[in-house]
Amino acid sequence: MEPDDVFDSVTWETPSASNGYTADYNNERDGIAGGPGGRPGFMTHTQDDGSAPHEPKWEGYLIATVKDPYKELDGTKDVYVSYLVAAKTNLPIFSSPEPSARRRFQDFVFLRENLAKDFPACVVPPLPDKHRLEYLTGDRFSPEFIERRRQDLSRFMQRVSNHPTLQRATLLRDFIESTEWNVKMHQHLAHPPGPEAAPSLLDNISDTIVNAFSRVRKPDSRFLEMRDAVDKFEESLTGIERTWSRARTRTSDLSSDYHDLAVSVQGLGFLESGITDPLNHFSSTLIEFSALLRQTVRPPSPATRAVRPSSLTFSSFLPSLLRKSSVSPTSKPYPQPNTNSQTQSSSEPFLAHVQSLIAYAQAQKAVLKLRDQKQLDFEELTNYLTGVTAERDRLSAIVQGHVSSSGFGLGAYLRDKVEALRGADDDRTRVEKMRKLDAHIKELQEAVSTAHETSDAFNDEVIKESVIFQYAKESEMRELLLALIEGQIEMYRQSAEEWDRIVPILQRIRVDV
Repeated sequence: MEPDDVFDSVTWETPSASNGYTADYNNERDGIAGGPGGRPGFMTHTQDDGSAPHEPKWEGYLIATVKDPYKELDGTKDVYVSYLVAAKTNLPIFSSPEPSARRRFQDFVFLRENLAKDFPACVVPPLPDKHRLEYLTGDRFSPEFIERRRQDLSRFMQRVSNHPTLQRATLLRDFIESTEWNVKMHQHLAHPPGPEAAPSLLDNISDTIVNAFSRVRKPDSRFLEMRDAVDKFEESLTGIERTWSRARTRTSDLSSDYHDLAVSVQGLGFLESGITDPLNHFSSTLIEFSALLRQTVRPPSPATRAVRPSSLTFSSFLPSLLRKSSVSPTSKPYPQPNTNSQTQSSSEPFLAHVQSLIAYAQAQKAVLKLRDQKQLDFEELTNYLTGVTAERDRLSAIVQGHVSSSGFGLGAYLRDKVEALRGADDDRTRVEKMRKLDAHIKELQEAVSTAHETSDAFNDEVIKESVIFQYAKESEMRELLLALIEGQIEMYRQSAEEWDRIVPILQRIRVDV
């Protein structure tokens, strides 16, 4: 990450005191435009609000949802689906407290890619994979697929809007409220937030001496713990995914068995004329219970159910994290799938959310890997500077007659012998080489200083990102598990009602002995 290409697309106004905290985000300090030490966009809190140094700060709230998919240009070869992005906010960068706009999937891709480019130290949430089987089978315009994608895009927008840095990005503001989005995209590509600098010495050297097999020599225990925590979280989610898939398969098999049992009981009712009606009622109860079992592997999505107040710090300042927006649709809505149908509902929110969390954790790991690369650049540059300095000192000692080349080891001795064969072993040649090395050392010292500042600044941001990811993870896991629990409770409640209804009917069967 270059010191002049990060976080410029964020407006750093001072937040209002009504939000429960105060912080100062300076773009000019120490006489250098762009932030502390010339590093634009890195947050500095000048007022003591009693929080930890790396505790993230929010200027306000932004609640964004994606809804009302609509098929545009239907009947033509250019048909696509647009989505209504609706938000509620009190951030000062937005022109309206309830902005909204219609966007297509490619627009979300552009937003995600450029946020990741503009904010390399931020964990930008992933988008759903575009390359799915539906694109090969021609089913990408089915109501089930559209609803699944809408849920994924809504989850992406919720994560971005809850991020204290990303929620203030000018690109995100334009995405949510601009009526000239295509123009904004071209302007962003033509004039990126941070001007692209020419390749520096840091880039040239690191491309040469750093390879895929390099490892950080002095790993920081803080980031090792972060990586270990993310690995364990991803491993746990993978275990949940496997277990849920097995449970889903077994429950589906059990549902089919109960359905077959219902058919058998109904056939028995036709044979037993005296108890045909009670057996038909019992068969109907079995069919209802079979349907309930099949529904239990597809619990309601957290975004489609009522949300209980959260005590988590992440959402303590938000009025409601997942409530539906009151913005009315501007066009005819795309037909929604029947969520009560066993055969038509192919959406599985629980499993989809778990897979989305796994991808989110991988995005966090990617940022940690990039942080290691920043530290590795600094370490390699430092070692390179040490080697160049040692070579300059060796030549200086030889010129001054303090020591021969053999005193610096076999490598230096052989190098001097090769130079002697080339006729470049005189003092004048050595002095000229020393002059070049002095200039190179000065350039390297500046590069090492820049790499050190960049690495330290990146470390601070990654620590903040870890806290933000922890808040988001806890909030989403809470909502996900609550949705699962409520779905299970509702299934068993309805099942108990069905069985309670059939018990009196069966008890009325008279058996004469």
